[in-house]
Amino acid sequence: MKEQKTQLTPEQVIRTYQNAKERRRLWESHWNECYDYALPLRSTRSQPGAKTADKLFDGTAPDAVDQLAASLLANLTPPWSKWIGLMVGPDVQDEDIEAVTPKLDHIAETLQFHFDRSNFTIEIHQCFLDLVTAGTACLMLEESPLGEASAFQFTAVPLFDVVFEDSAAGRLDGTLRRLELTPRELKKRYPSAPSLGLENNTSHNKEDIRIRVIEAVIPDDKGFAYMAVAEPTGGILNDVTMLAEGRFESSPFINFRWLKAPGEIYGRSPVMKALPDIKTANKVVELILKNASIAVTGIWMAEDDGVLNPANIKLVPGAIIPKAVGSRGLIPLEAPAKLDTSNIVLGDMRDRIRSALVVDKLGPVVGGKMSATEVLERASDTARALGATYGRLQSELLTPLVERAMSILRRRGEIPPITLDGRTIDIDYRSPLARRQAKEDAQNTIMWISTINDLGPQASSIIDAKRTARWLARAFSVPDDLLLSDEDAAKIMAGNSAGKSPGNPIEDALTQNPQILEQLGSVIGNGETQKPGVAADVPMSEAISPLDSAHPPTVSTPQSMTGAATLRSNAIESGKGIGNV
Repeated sequence: MKEQKTQLTPEQVIRTYQNAKERRRLWESHWNECYDYALPLRSTRSQPGAKTADKLFDGTAPDAVDQLAASLLANLTPPWSKWIGLMVGPDVQDEDIEAVTPKLDHIAETLQFHFDRSNFTIEIHQCFLDLVTAGTACLMLEESPLGEASAFQFTAVPLFDVVFEDSAAGRLDGTLRRLELTPRELKKRYPSAPSLGLENNTSHNKEDIRIRVIEAVIPDDKGFAYMAVAEPTGGILNDVTMLAEGRFESSPFINFRWLKAPGEIYGRSPVMKALPDIKTANKVVELILKNASIAVTGIWMAEDDGVLNPANIKLVPGAIIPKAVGSRGLIPLEAPAKLDTSNIVLGDMRDRIRSALVVDKLGPVVGGKMSATEVLERASDTARALGATYGRLQSELLTPLVERAMSILRRRGEIPPITLDGRTIDIDYRSPLARRQAKEDAQNTIMWISTINDLGPQASSIIDAKRTARWLARAFSVPDDLLLSDEDAAKIMAGNSAGKSPGNPIEDALTQNPQILEQLGSVIGNGETQKPGVAADVPMSEAISPLDSAHPPTVSTPQSMTGAATLRSNAIESGKGIGNV
């Protein structure tokens, strides 16, 4: 962040936050209900460490939320895996691609290095839990102090601590975050902040003081304006105080949504869609447990005979219950016989909850192994189920995340000063979900090439083989180290056109090292054919390669081979070469 003057004022920050919070008020009750039934550990209604699942009777929704969040992590940003890269854009000339690509690969490796060694995986999983439950999540990316293992420091901001301001384009660009800090934390986060006079405050213990701070990041024509303001606190701070201000090249707050309804700022989640079924299933399980308690302990009747006191009765083994002479004592109340349909209703509710949270398509395989066709169909179902959501997450999460990360690394001087404009340099998404789509495109291309080749040479002449091979290499995520450069490929083609054999490395080795022929000749000997005993005694002419094992050739008894020249001439004239023996 650059410490520059902005057009924001402390009073404007406080007013903007209050107005945005008022607009958010209608969402808070909905979020609380979603957290109570689907993610009780993240609920804000209780103190840290308190029991939060006492009113939860059915665990289908919390389990489905965990599975969907884990699936998003594995399909979008898998830990310790290359899920992001850089590639040249359409404006780059063909002759420049070969020179630019290695540099982009180095920048992508630097990005991945810092992501892998930061707390990104931990914090993004918390954001995915918020995304699945409440439909909106906020991830904060700050620069770590020099000397840390990674340049990135991530924070999953709780949804109740932030309010958003959307832009005309529908993006959540404006972010205002409220947090409470102790004086020590305040001094550490804002070292240049003015003194608040807390040293002279003797009415409160310094460790118990909590100062409410609002951090605002608002877009303007020069980037993103930043200001941190301390709110007035009764008995501690009387006036609004500016703690810090500056400007960001890209916003440190990355806000993303699962689904957005027209005219709304905050997103909607799959838990919101399944909430009626979740509440019904929770109530059904509660009634089943109550019914089970009645079935175990029973309901009893007793005559009011003046002797039996229900308050003193304990139904425990060995208990003696007094009763009057002639009275019947305790009599169990028989429940009327009826068909129990609760399990049928509960099973239907649970299936609908899993379907709404896409667990039936993303969950683990139940039963035996899947065939190759079943794997492809399951991948297609996953792509269809998360297609729209993945497109939104790619636009609101992955792209701003990479831009913010590159901004930090450019500021530290670890990468060259390049920008992602989509024309010269663009993001190459390499997550498992993106690779599935790329492989599907590659399979369609291969089918088209096969169809064109069946039409004859005239039709296949329109295919650029070199471009096709490089495009398929990118589609299948083949490392560039395995590909020849255009210059090396041209040299090989020129050598082939000059009459050089395109490719028998064994023959090339024999030509360059004639002593190998002499050694082979001495091994074979002058000789006489011996009956093979062990594998090492098998004559070379009788050996069968794995490629020829399906159709073994007719082997004749070899004649005496005297000299290396005879061995070489026979091997070359046979058309097979020693390398195929």
